[in-house]
Amino acid sequence: MELVAGCYEQVLLGFATRPGQSWTIVPDFTHHAHSASLSAVAVNNRYVVTGSRDETIQIYDMKKKIEHGALLQHNGTITCLEFYGTAHLLSGAEDGLICIWNTKRWECLKSIKAHKGQVTSLSIHPSGKLALSVGTDKTLRTWNLVEGRLAFIKNLKQNAHIIKWSPDGERYVTVIANKVDIYRLDTASITGTITTERRISSLRFITDSILAIAGDDEIIRFYSCDSQKCLCEFKAHENRIKDIYTFEREGQHLIVTASSDGYIKMWNLDLDKIEDVPSLLCEVNTKARLTCLAVWLDQASEMKENSDKAATSSQAKEDEKSSVVRKNKACWTDTSDKTEKKKRKIIPEKQKLEAPLQKKKKKRNSSA
Repeated sequence: MELVAGCYEQVLLGFATRPGQSWTIVPDFTHHAHSASLSAVAVNNRYVVTGSRDETIQIYDMKKKIEHGALLQHNGTITCLEFYGTAHLLSGAEDGLICIWNTKRWECLKSIKAHKGQVTSLSIHPSGKLALSVGTDKTLRTWNLVEGRLAFIKNLKQNAHIIKWSPDGERYVTVIANKVDIYRLDTASITGTITTERRISSLRFITDSILAIAGDDEIIRFYSCDSQKCLCEFKAHENRIKDIYTFEREGQHLIVTASSDGYIKMWNLDLDKIEDVPSLLCEVNTKARLTCLAVWLDQASEMKENSDKAATSSQAKEDEKSSVVRKNKACWTDTSDKTEKKKRKIIPEKQKLEAPLQKKKKKRNSSA
């Protein structure tokens, strides 16, 4: 398990996390990948990708611990990145474009002019057939990913800066400043609204009906989507919280938080006692001004590696089954023209991600 975080200092930070009776976080690598601050990070079972104000998307192969290359398709800050499975990545940026990438060859399959202004956030439906996006043109747009076209436009009263599907795909939420509007998929209408005192900076679904919300303060709050009531709130940091990441591991519901105070913290949440404050498992002071956060699960990577390594027959069958399911869910065809592919650029050099201590030595040598 690897905690990966971006910061204003243009560096991607990696921390190896080892579960146990006493959880530990060990600095694993630092990589100065961008020429401007990092704005977005996303993970799948093999890769970590980062977006930046320098208009590039950097790719890292976490199994080999090397820099895999860079994607140049956008003009403007990369605002959002999201993987779908092992084969596709969606990116959005200030130029109003949403790009669909094939992660096998890292080709841009399609570049869509999605919004008149900036794309501020996007989210892929669990089926892979739909995606939602919001932008600075005060619209919420639904995309048919099977055909690569616009399906529906909904006008909003203000610009939304976060959009998110629930894990079951039955509802989605939009965030406008300090307000969360909850929609149902079948009616596309608002079923409830959650309002906080401060602007919301990050939001995650813990379950299909429970939201974790953080904003421009030190407090994390859990809300019910059904009743819109606050189930629990607790002080997580000493400064405003920049990002939240949630995942489940061996029956445990884990929450990772990153703050402007430089700390990354991991919490254990007991859903049966949702009113209780989550227990702190471990923390690390990055001494950086953090901007974005994700968790790369090496366990998931090992589950998918059976095509490259000798694996048991049961693992091979499971992998074949999951690949068939992915094919049936959506048909993301290559409908782009040749000029779009020419814009795409991948840097061929593969550089090793540096350990933090190695980086410090280099700085000393250069100053000497």
